[in-house]
Amino acid sequence: MFTFLLLLILGVAAGVMAGFFGVGGGLLFSPLLFFLFTSMEVTNPVAWTIGTSLFCTFTAAFSSTVQQYRQRNSYVRVSIAIGLFGAAGVYVGKFLVTEGYVSEDLFVTLFIMLLLFVSVLFYRRSKSDVTLQVKAGKLNLLKIANAGGLGGLVASLAGVGGGVVLVPVLNLWYRLPIAKAVSISSLAIVLISFSGWMQYAFFATAPVGLTDWTIGYVDFGTSLPLVIGSLAGGVIGVKLNKKAGGSRVQLGFAIMVLIISFTMIWTLI
Repeated sequence: MFTFLLLLILGVAAGVMAGFFGVGGGLLFSPLLFFLFTSMEVTNPVAWTIGTSLFCTFTAAFSSTVQQYRQRNSYVRVSIAIGLFGAAGVYVGKFLVTEGYVSEDLFVTLFIMLLLFVSVLFYRRSKSDVTLQVKAGKLNLLKIANAGGLGGLVASLAGVGGGVVLVPVLNLWYRLPIAKAVSISSLAIVLISFSGWMQYAFFATAPVGLTDWTIGYVDFGTSLPLVIGSLAGGVIGVKLNKKAGGSRVQLGFAIMVLIISFTMIWTLI
């Protein structure tokens, strides 16, 4: 019962993060599930972590996307296009993980490198004049393919939904306003994470999981309290995003991923 309540609380926190930063909640789901599966000594904890995290991320991203749509802050066509290209990137990453090419130490190392890189980018942007960020025009097919493919690959290698890549790419490289980048990322993550957990569930042969409620590498029994909490948290996160300034969102994003990075480092010590 204690574990269920703890996961429920952490699910709320992840949902708030999903709505506020447009990252799907996977930045919290993935480290948490990794600690859980490794401590319980399940076979191939990396695959279990990623598959289950992507299912949790899907629900959190779906909740925040609904809120974005209700507030008329959605860009459906671009988001769907990025999400479809992301599904292709997911397939490549899933193959590498389920075939044993990604070890536990490599998973943690790549996750930390990703977080530190993104943290530095967002910290630097938060210290600059955000009024200089102008709309760069319509995203062409090449930009959409690059963003989606990279987001899907990272999602299937780290279980983070892809928002940790999509938001920096759209905001920092393609110069879209942070609010628009978050909105596009949220819907794209729904498609990417849905494709991700479906591939880990129905297109992979998995060993025995942590609970009896599993399909492939997705443990629904473990993810249930996280999912319930994230649905509630996503509503709160989107409302907070609308009230916060762009520079505060970026600085908060940098600080958040930096904290998670140091937490993950402890697993290598």
